[in-house]
Formats: sequence, C-alpha cells, structure tokens
Amino acid sequence: MAEVVRNMQVIFKDYIDGFPKTSDMELTSDATIRLELPKNEGGVVLTKNLYLSCDPYMRTCMQRPIDGWFIDAFTPGSPIIGHGVAKVLDSSHPDFKKGDLVWGLINWEEYSLIKDTSSLMKIQHTDVPLSYYTGILGMPGMTAYVGFYDICSPKKGETMFVSAASGAVGQLVGQLAKLYGCYVVGSAGSKEKVDLLKNKFGFDEAFNYKEEKDLVSALKSYFPNGFDIYFENVGGKMLDAVLCNMNRHGRIAACGMVSQYNKLDKPESPLKLIMLIPKRIKMEGFIAFDYYHSYPKFLEMILPLIHEGKITYVEDTVEGLENAPTALIGLYSGLNVGKQVVAIARA
Repeated sequence: MAEVVRNMQVIFKDYIDGFPKTSDMELTSDATIRLELPKNEGGVVLTKNLYLSCDPYMRTCMQRPIDGWFIDAFTPGSPIIGHGVAKVLDSSHPDFKKGDLVWGLINWEEYSLIKDTSSLMKIQHTDVPLSYYTGILGMPGMTAYVGFYDICSPKKGETMFVSAASGAVGQLVGQLAKLYGCYVVGSAGSKEKVDLLKNKFGFDEAFNYKEEKDLVSALKSYFPNGFDIYFENVGGKMLDAVLCNMNRHGRIAACGMVSQYNKLDKPESPLKLIMLIPKRIKMEGFIAFDYYHSYPKFLEMILPLIHEGKITYVEDTVEGLENAPTALIGLYSGLNVGKQVVAIARA
C-alpha cells in the first residue's frame, strides 16, 4: 500500500479589490495525498515541491477573471498556483520519470498531482542552486533575456533605464545591458536596494524613486541627453516620466506594471503617451511564455556567465510553506531584497 500523507496547502479564499492581505489566503493541512499514482492514471506527474516563486503578476490572479489577460485567475477555495521547482515522486507521463527535477507552474502545497504538464521543464543542470529555476534560470530570467535582446534591440553604447531594478527581472536586465556595453541607470525603493544596484550588480547609477518629488527631473539629471531604452516594470507616473525623457526612436520593453496591479478596474493612463508619436518610440508588451522555444539558447548563454561570476543574482529566501503568504504580500510593498523565494523542502 502506498503511503498517504497530509498535504499542507495555501488556499486562496476569494477575489479581492485593492491591496492583498495575508488573510486573503489560508494555510491548511486538511488535504491528504497518496504518494504513488494509481495504475490507470495516464499522463500525470506526482511531485514533492521544493521551492516556490513569488512574482508580481500573481496579484492580478487574485481578482475576477480579466478578458484578454495572459494567465487564469486563482480559483477561490483552491490552492494558489505559481512557478516553482519540484522533484518527481512518480510519473505516468513519458517525458518525466521518478527522480527528475522540474520547474514550471505548480500549486502552493507540499505535494502536487500535476495533470497539465505543458508548463513543466526538466532541469538538466544541477551545478547551480535549484532555487535559481524560480528566478534567473526560470520565467524571470527568460523575461529579462527576451525583453533585452529581442524587444529592446540594443546597440553598444546606448543608454538604458530600468525600473524596479533590484527585482527578479530588473537585476538581470541591468547586468545583461552592462555586459553588452550600455550605460545603465536603475530605480529602486530603498537605500539598501540602490546600494545593491551600484555595488553588486554594476549599474552605472541608481536612485530611490521614493525620495524623488519630481520623477521627470530625476531622470533628466541622470540622462541629461535622454536615453534610448526603457525596461518597464512599474507603469503609472514612472512611465509618464520616462516618455518625457526618452530619445527619438527609443524602445520600451513592457513586461509588467506593478503600480497598476491594485487598480486594474480603474488603471492610471499615462498622460504623456502622446510622446510616442513625435519621438517615434516603439513600445511593446510581451510575455516570456511565448518565447520558451528559445530556452535552450538562453541557458547556453546564461550558465557560463553564472559559472564565470560575470552575472550575480540575489535571492530573498523564506523558509516554510507557512510563511509563503507573508512573503508574497511583502513583495507588493517592496519588503524583499532580490528575488523572493519560498523554500518548502530540499531535494
């Protein structure tokens, strides 16, 4: 007889408006799971979950389904879903076997029975921390790679601004741009994060946007001649300030607008959007999922940079599934320093 164990889960309670709270989630150990697949269960993977990723987009899954949105809303009464790293305990799927390590979309729980395996990728390289597959080697890493090289179409010597630059995506974008030969300035929300950008990630300059009364003037002081590329993570007033300071034929890669995630029913519209026209600015939204066919090429580039110490990555790790709700909520007020990871278990 296969062992049956309790399966701790983080349950999403109900759709919300405004800023999310830890009380919008519930930790429960009511569920049980059998640690072996039934013999007639086809195409299914049973996993022990190791690391969970806290990502800004998850806020948009906490409200009623949005027409045209790129990812499904959470289901009230069911576990939260996000990116994570897991170990395969049993499998009836031909692409996965017992003992494999995978990353992709998993439930926020200790063990998962995954029937839709379309998002799962097998981890081939274990000479780096497994938690990296929630960040630099996972969805955020692909977002940085695609956004910088494919969307921004950089040229050596160009100038670039990165908002939310100490986050999972921003810290990597800035380093890729520096390696490419760009001049890079980033913004963040604390002195600690600004110091991190300049002293650990090698940004040319960085500033605390919370200390700036006039973002247009702040950007002007760092880019007196304007800038060519903007990596958009924030939206709202920051995007307005950017449009006033960008050079002609500038490019904007928009992967997120975290300032708007609590306002999707009444979002702020950039007042300066008209500047796209006289400045001939190209602005393109994108989702990393659409580029996963390039993942092997991405690994081929990024792994040597990690091994050679040319790329640095900072994680903010909390231990235990019971601390996952607090970690996720802290993300929206900037409490994390670096990529926010929840460690459930070790492989």
